[in-house]
Amino acid sequence: MMTGRTSHTRKMRVKGISMRRQVQKQPHLFCIFFLTWFFICFFTANAQSQKNFLWCAQTRSSTVYILGSIHLLKQDVYPLNRAIEDAFEKSDFLAVEADVSDIGRIDMGGLLGKALYQENDALEDHVSRDTYGIVQKEVERLGLPVELVNKQKPWFLALTLPSMELMNAGYDPNFGIDKYFLTKAQGSKKILELESVNYQIDLLAGLPDNEQELLLLYEFKDLEALTREVDKLVGAWKSGNVRAMETFMTKPIADERKFYPIYEKLIIVRNRNMASKIENYLQSSGTYFVVIGAGHLISNKGIIQLLKDRGYSVEQL
Repeated sequence: MMTGRTSHTRKMRVKGISMRRQVQKQPHLFCIFFLTWFFICFFTANAQSQKNFLWCAQTRSSTVYILGSIHLLKQDVYPLNRAIEDAFEKSDFLAVEADVSDIGRIDMGGLLGKALYQENDALEDHVSRDTYGIVQKEVERLGLPVELVNKQKPWFLALTLPSMELMNAGYDPNFGIDKYFLTKAQGSKKILELESVNYQIDLLAGLPDNEQELLLLYEFKDLEALTREVDKLVGAWKSGNVRAMETFMTKPIADERKFYPIYEKLIIVRNRNMASKIENYLQSSGTYFVVIGAGHLISNKGIIQLLKDRGYSVEQL
């Protein structure tokens, strides 16, 4: 007489044989099952491993969150990931490169004097004929009068025209990460500056003519493709993809070494200075939320690596 357990075992064996026969007769069923299982596991693991462009460094007395910023963004990037918002909420201080929310602190008269040529002076008198031809071509493509930009110094034009290109594509400084957190911090957190707007203006305006022209050429290189490149950059930022960000931000420098002296002044030297200020936060007390242009955080000369080199443990969140 067959026991219940024996009967159950035989039924399971028969069922297993039946399933194997079904798979042998219809192998595509097994493939569908396997692929479904594979993609569920892959996308679940990918979602769990995805990070933000956000890092955390801690000491016994202080916690510093460091968020890479993009200064012009589209509105659809919001709401931000909860991990970013939580880090901000936990913080006592907001530190930014420059407090762009306080326009009254900017010396507008001094800015115009440093950004524009006076009287009979003009851009075409300070750059090569080839460079001026590139400027004319881009200005005409954007539908602007040449006379308007001919009074702008190269460093200023290197900022204004790429910004106009991006704004025409829907990017807006009002949706930039810096502006977003500066607005949120008003009345609730103390705002600190790693640099200042006036410092940044003086740095750019102080470049000699030949380096200002190099900066202009760098910013105008493939200007028509700028929006597509920034779209990719934003995608890398959203997913915390440091390697992709490095490709977008540093490859042009690696390809053309003539730009490196500008890169050193505008990025590398500033990285060291800002890393030192963040180190001061780590040696004090409290919780800091630091917002810095994403390009300053990446590569072996970026702020994250500089902090690691100085002995701090820095974790991407």
